[in-house]
Amino acid sequence: MTAGLMGCDAILQNQTSETPVAAPQPPAEPPVVTTPSAESLALAAYYERLQQDLLAQGLLRGDGGGPDTPFTDTQLARNFVRIALFNEYRDDSDFQRPQTTISNLRRWDGPIRMSVEFGDLVTEEQRARDLSSVANYASRLSRLTGVPISLTDTNPNFRVLFLHEEERRGYGAQLRRLIPSISEATVRTFENLPREQLCVVIGTFVAGQSRYSKAVALIRAEHPSLMRTACIHEELAQGMGLANDSPAARPSIFNDDEEFARLTTHDELLLRMLYDARLQTGMSAATAAPIARQLAREYLAGGAS
Repeated sequence: MTAGLMGCDAILQNQTSETPVAAPQPPAEPPVVTTPSAESLALAAYYERLQQDLLAQGLLRGDGGGPDTPFTDTQLARNFVRIALFNEYRDDSDFQRPQTTISNLRRWDGPIRMSVEFGDLVTEEQRARDLSSVANYASRLSRLTGVPISLTDTNPNFRVLFLHEEERRGYGAQLRRLIPSISEATVRTFENLPREQLCVVIGTFVAGQSRYSKAVALIRAEHPSLMRTACIHEELAQGMGLANDSPAARPSIFNDDEEFARLTTHDELLLRMLYDARLQTGMSAATAAPIARQLAREYLAGGAS
């Protein structure tokens, strides 16, 4: 079709001038950037050193917890309330310092259509690895929660972004388009994320309700493999409704101490509790807490730990 239109233009030009006039040349496109910026490369080196330091300390574990990390039903229920029924940040904050506030129970009440999107600087080989990681983990989350999760580019409501530093800094306009109700404080934080903040997820709700309608998770493309996995596990699970962290939660990825890189047995139970039919979306913490205690007793009595 494009070639046909170009041909028509040429014919019209020839008919309206005795001297053929060359068709105007389109402006030269800016060169395609194929390598990350110096700032992005410096971040990648920093995160590689950080990963090695954490591993040297025995952190970023992938065993899911074991005999050295026992927990009781009382601890499980307490952790559930703290992680599922509190916010880590206020909506109008700058998201630089946690400001914990109480919340109603939040979760998805319908299918999740998850897309995995990459900045232009992410290599094809890395894209294939990331796509496989997200697909496998999404299947696990679906089994644990009962929420249908499909990977699709058609009308997604949960986007997982892999962006380099310069790509993230220029993503604000796209973020506003994806989430029209997003606050400017959140956009500024997304664009100016400090390097200490390894990854982030943004969730939005149906107006006046506690039911998720959209989510956007950012995974820094500079991360090495294990930290990349850790971000996928934490941000996608938080995007399911486990939005807060608790220093008392162990073994868990929801405590910011980086002891575990992958979802643990304890965390699987939190997700099962969150989507148990005896809890309802929008429940207050006061109403949900005694039900959570009952669920924790049942799950652990059944040998789930």
